[in-house]
Amino acid sequence: MITLRLATLNDIPAIQEVSEKTWPVSYKEIITSEQIRYMLDRMYSTSNIEQSILDPNQAFWLTEKDGKTIGFCGIEHHYPEARFTRIHKLYVLPDTQGMGAGKILLRHIEKEALLRGNTHLHLNVNKRNKAVDFYRKHGFSIACEEVLDIGNGFVMDDFVMTKTFE
Repeated sequence: MITLRLATLNDIPAIQEVSEKTWPVSYKEIITSEQIRYMLDRMYSTSNIEQSILDPNQAFWLTEKDGKTIGFCGIEHHYPEARFTRIHKLYVLPDTQGMGAGKILLRHIEKEALLRGNTHLHLNVNKRNKAVDFYRKHGFSIACEEVLDIGNGFVMDDFVMTKTFE
């Protein structure tokens, strides 16, 4: 059975472990290993995750199976504006994908958004990431395309996807 719980500061190593195992598999044919390493170091530093966990408008939620973290999401309410909840991160270990953990996380994000008065979800996803199909399957649509300079000579070539619900 897959369970869900709010992450605490003690869960930072588990979030980092899922990231380290997921990114090289998810992005190996999309971006270089140098960009993967750069983004992991930048986005999943202990201080960055800690800051998100401590921010009252943000949260990390973990999915677990048999006491082991198999996935997580990082969200922020009222971002980029009121009535929106931003999905900053949503990853499930490659060997556990297809078990429903991603779907559980998305359903929970919607519940959390509604509790904060938000009726729109918003996220960025690499245009070549197979997760685009996952999000479409769960009611998201492409709002626009966006190329972001993230430094060190790297860019993110993304779709911005949104979903409206009530």
